[in-house]
Formats: sequence, C-alpha cells, structure tokens
Amino acid sequence: MSSFLISFIVSVLLTLFIIKHARRHPALLDYDLDSVQKVHPRAVPRIGGAGIFIAVIITAAIAMLRTPHIGQGILMLLVCSSVAFAGGFVEDLTKNVSPARRLLLTMLAAVMGFYLLGARIERIDWFSSSWHFNVVWLALPLTVLAVAGIANAVNIIDGFNGLATVVSISMLLSLGYVALQVNDTFIVVAALVVAGAAAGFLIWNYPAGLIFLGDGGAYFLGFMLGELSILLVMRNPEVSTWYAVLLLIYPVFETLFSAYRRLFLRGQSPGAPDGIHLHSLIFRRVVVWAVGRRDARALNLRNAMTSPYLWMLSLMAVVPATLFWRHTWILIGLTLLFVVSYVWLYARIVRFRSPRWMIMQGKKSPHGKKSGSKDDPRHD
Repeated sequence: MSSFLISFIVSVLLTLFIIKHARRHPALLDYDLDSVQKVHPRAVPRIGGAGIFIAVIITAAIAMLRTPHIGQGILMLLVCSSVAFAGGFVEDLTKNVSPARRLLLTMLAAVMGFYLLGARIERIDWFSSSWHFNVVWLALPLTVLAVAGIANAVNIIDGFNGLATVVSISMLLSLGYVALQVNDTFIVVAALVVAGAAAGFLIWNYPAGLIFLGDGGAYFLGFMLGELSILLVMRNPEVSTWYAVLLLIYPVFETLFSAYRRLFLRGQSPGAPDGIHLHSLIFRRVVVWAVGRRDARALNLRNAMTSPYLWMLSLMAVVPATLFWRHTWILIGLTLLFVVSYVWLYARIVRFRSPRWMIMQGKKSPHGKKSGSKDDPRHD
C-alpha cells in the first residue's frame, strides 16, 4: 500500500506542476474544440500522461532501494512501455503522429516485453483443459496483437473526464488483488504503483477537467494493463486466462464493436474517428436530459456526469472477474453476458429508446420547462 501512496503523492504534485507550466506554453494545450470527439469548452493541457509516467519511474526507483528485484522489474517494464508512451506523447505535443505509427510503436513495445519480460501468451484455458502453444511464431503475434489492442482500446475510451482513468484504476486494483491471492509480489507492487499514479492524476482531471490524459497517458495505461494481465495469468496457472478477458472486456469490446460498426455498417475505415461510441451516445442522448447544452458550465457538467455510467458498465465485468478469477466456465459465461448486455444497451440508446433507469430528470427552467438541447432525442 505504501507504493500506492508514494506514487499517488508524486503524481498529484507532478500533475499540478504540469498544469501550471502548460498555461504559459500554448503548444501544450488542446485547442481543438470542434472535432467530432471533442466535448470540452476551453483549451486544456493534454499531457497528463507525463505526470503518471514520471511518477511511476520515481516510485519504481524508490522501490528498487527497498526491494531491488521488484524495483528492477518495474523499471524494465517501464523501458518497454516508454516506446508506446513516446508515440502517444509526441502526438500530444505535435498532433503529427498517425494512428498507424502509434500502433506500430505499441507493437514494438509488446515485442520488447515478449523478450525482455517474458510477457507472452502461451496458454488459453477452456472448460476442463488448456490449449498450450509454446512456439514463437504463434505466441509472438498473438501477444503483440493483444497488448497493442488493449493499449489502443484504452485510448479509444478516453473520451470524457475520468473515464479511462477510473476504468484503468479499477482493473489495476483487481490485478493487484488477484496477484496477492497467488503471492505474485511483483504484480501486486507494479499494479499498485501504476494505480497510485493514475489516481494522483485523477484528482486534477475529474470532475473539472483541468488536464487530460492524452494519447501518451492512455497508451501507457493500456500497455501496462496488457503486460501485467499477461504476466499474471502466464506466471500463475491457477489464474484462468478468461480472468484477463473478462477484466478487460469493456475497452476491448468497445474497440472491436466500433471497428465492426465502421467497416461493415458504415463502409468506413475501422480507424476513422466518429462520435457514436457508447460513451458519446450516453453523453448526447442520456445525460442531455438532465443538463442540456447551453453554456460552458453545462458542458463541463455533462462531461463529468457521463463517465459514471461507463464506470458502472466496466465494473459489471471487473467485479465478477475479481471474484471468479480461477473459474473458467463462469468467466466465459460472464464474458458472453457482458457482450450481449453491451450490444442490447447500445441498440436501445442508438434507437432513442434509452432505458428509463438511465434518464435523470433535469431541473426546471424559470419558465417551468425542463432543460434540453438540440441533442435531446425529442428534437432529433
């Protein structure tokens, strides 16, 4: 727990420094307020990932003084993750790194983890048996695709204040808990260090949105989630591989579903940005009933009110994954249940039939009418 607290405090201070420093350097601010995925009303620093990354480095260095083998392991993990982080961070600064290049850098980082850390997928559990494949030509591409996919998935869900960060923290705490059950101290400490750094950033990100995670931060958190999940499962055969699947299913399925929707339903590139992710739909068609969109203050409030819906959705997978981490058949069933629930919820919202329990009643205006906006489904 001390690793979490140290990382948290360092991250809080570093993130505050970045916020203060960025205000004097316009190049560090996100001025793009009009693109399809932008929902903030003012320019905001988008290099919050730097504070998280540096906080983890500092905490790992401190851990190395106390427990050298654990600290060295975390620093080696950071060496690999730095490649994925760098691609996103440079994009945050320059807006000139294509998604393909960022993906390639993340895949390179996964290759480094494969060889330097032994983070490789060599087993898939089934109901009463396991499929083992110890050949590099199969394990390497599967591992690279999985890690890069998870990193990209966390970046995709990073659409609202606190969304990707809280989802990542809950997953990291789950990894730490399960690692504690199987006495994998390295995973426990590494997960708590990253979770603490993310929590320190969250203080300034949610609800006010004083700083954004940025591509660098999203790729870093996603990469760490992917690597730690693989290491935990492969180093501890008693942990089902489906634990990792269910744990990460929300961002992963959001990415797969979005790619399917764009490619097969809309005839677009799977990587093209759009504004109809599930979190975007909740922002535009659910939260709008309670807040409306009339000024910057209302927009910030809608932003903050959107994330809790997705936190709850993610916890529908994270909590049972944490409880049933060794029971493969239960995990498989819960994974399928989550997929069905996600598709059902998306279909309801996209057809303007949001479940009543999701709709919060808005305040009445001085004229006796509830607040609304042009995004209100009653106006579409």
